[in-house]
Amino acid sequence: MANEPWLGDDEQKAWRSYLLMWKLLESHVARHLQREYGLSASDFEILVNLSEAPTGRMRAFELGEATQWEKSRMSHHLTRMEKRGLIAKIACDARYPEIAITEQGLEAIRACAPAHAALIRELVVETLGTDRLVALGEAGAEVAAAVEKHRRTTCPPEVRGEC
Repeated sequence: MANEPWLGDDEQKAWRSYLLMWKLLESHVARHLQREYGLSASDFEILVNLSEAPTGRMRAFELGEATQWEKSRMSHHLTRMEKRGLIAKIACDARYPEIAITEQGLEAIRACAPAHAALIRELVVETLGTDRLVALGEAGAEVAAAVEKHRRTTCPPEVRGEC
């Protein structure tokens, strides 16, 4: 069956279950962030990365690597976040500015991060338990490695974003 292009019944069931889980979880968590804290999931992702950076600053390309966003999406979103006071673009010696989390951005992430973590604990950690959570983490790492290998080897350049 491994050489067949189609998924078997059990494979299809597992894949669709994963897709449903991801879509429901992603949209549910995003609605909580938006309604309770006025942050989009994208805002949260950027603020988490900046707040975890040792200096609270990153280059836009580093944020792009961390988030897997394309350059244009990153640029537009950072502009919107800057207008809202969540981040600042700081001139530096390099060609492009550094992106820095502002005090307002830090306040936003500090306000929502505990509730976000509690929601993830309730919906994922407690639902799966320790053994299945470890297995999920291992499976996720293996799939991510397979994607990276595919991108480096057999993936067409226009798909991997190098054109």
